[in-house]
Amino acid sequence: MSQPRISMHRLQDLVRHHRLGRKPSRVAKLLGMTRKTERAYRSALIAEGLLAGSADDLPTQEELAAALERQRPAKLPAQQVSTADRWREEIETHSKNGALPRAIYDALVLKHGKDFTASYHSVRRLARRLQAARGVQPGDVAIPLTTRPGLEAQVDFGYVGHVLDPKTSRERKAWVFTLTLSHSRHRVDLLVFDQSAETWTWCHEESFRRLGGVPETIVPDNLKSAVIRRAFSVHEETQLTRSYRELARHYGFTVDPTPVRSPEKKGKVESGVRYVKRNFFATRDLKREDADVLQRELARWTVQIAGQRTHGTTRRRPLQAFEEEERGALLPLPQEPYEAQAWAKLKVHRDSHVRVGKAFYSVPFVHLGIQAWVCSTSRSVVVYADHKRIATHRRVAPGEWSTVEEHLPEHRAPYRHRDPRYWRERAALIGTEVARYVDAVLDQDAALSHLGHAQRAMLCLEDVPVKRACRDRRAPEQPSSAGRTGSDQPPPDRTP
Repeated sequence: MSQPRISMHRLQDLVRHHRLGRKPSRVAKLLGMTRKTERAYRSALIAEGLLAGSADDLPTQEELAAALERQRPAKLPAQQVSTADRWREEIETHSKNGALPRAIYDALVLKHGKDFTASYHSVRRLARRLQAARGVQPGDVAIPLTTRPGLEAQVDFGYVGHVLDPKTSRERKAWVFTLTLSHSRHRVDLLVFDQSAETWTWCHEESFRRLGGVPETIVPDNLKSAVIRRAFSVHEETQLTRSYRELARHYGFTVDPTPVRSPEKKGKVESGVRYVKRNFFATRDLKREDADVLQRELARWTVQIAGQRTHGTTRRRPLQAFEEEERGALLPLPQEPYEAQAWAKLKVHRDSHVRVGKAFYSVPFVHLGIQAWVCSTSRSVVVYADHKRIATHRRVAPGEWSTVEEHLPEHRAPYRHRDPRYWRERAALIGTEVARYVDAVLDQDAALSHLGHAQRAMLCLEDVPVKRACRDRRAPEQPSSAGRTGSDQPPPDRTP
């Protein structure tokens, strides 16, 4: 530790005062130090021959620092000698590899056990001193980026609190979606109630519509709505969600996700989210104003307040810079509207259906148990397996089932119809005799259902020629009042 306590500026003043012929006591008073301190520094400078000379030609700060290092080398007091100094080399090695003090301490405890007697705080102090001694490394430097107009926009979500949803008349968690253009710093802010893939898509489309164009590159965070997995090395591949990939292809932009746990890589939108939360939302009564009102006011705030302020970095008004330089540099909006697609990998359940949006859609039963890719839009649901389309459905309401009869096993598919009326109508299509027979089977007991018997009989009758199925048959005998009750009387065997 070579840096003395006194600053080099004060030390130059000490030399100047002495060269002007002032007494030591006067110099100590002028410099605000004790006579003992003044005497110690004066002796060191005399030994180096720096106290004599002209007051107009003072020694440089570097010369004074070197002289003091030779005459008064700084020493650590005994109580500041680190108890972790014994493991200095290991601590320095871990620190160079990027390990934090807590990780270094835990590693040394595991390795040395009871022999490791240093405290965590001593490890932390030593690690910090070693880091300071190494100085600033190239990786510590934040490189300022200049972005040409239209090249890049950064996007992110920020939680704002509970907001009244006018559709449900209930308070819900709400987020603000912010898109910030990297060149002009013009922005789009949208209030949303979730971060789903559908909301993510809508936020991009609405932002592009308000901007009147599309940036060439979008820089998102590693949200599940956008990125499946971020690459951790040059040998790995960043994987986007299929929904986000289709959106990027339609609008013509590329996606450049930020590295994991590196929010500073998209600092423009990070600061933009903080700004809208501390400025707009901090001054609103979220429990009194519903989401529709806040959405309109937020759009007005973006233009009249955020767009008209002088930006702290660019020193320009974002909206003015956008209109003059960036609007014309954006990619044009596509001619065809985007059909929002939500892709998901879903399991084919035992009932041979996949669940999409709380509704159920059938697939061929041979694909039972697989993980199928499902593409859903506002109008349709398409299921893929092994890159082949295996099912297409019209979108149905939540809770409903869309089942294609051919997707179920041929001999078991009809059993899904549990309404006796369905089987009466199906029997009538074969013939009058079959209809009477099925009616008799279904009506033979007012308390006990015989639907299963009717189903099995119908499936047998449908497999034989019509003439054979419709020949005259006796209806099941009804029990007499003196005999057994209907619930005790088993139905006669009328199955062909």
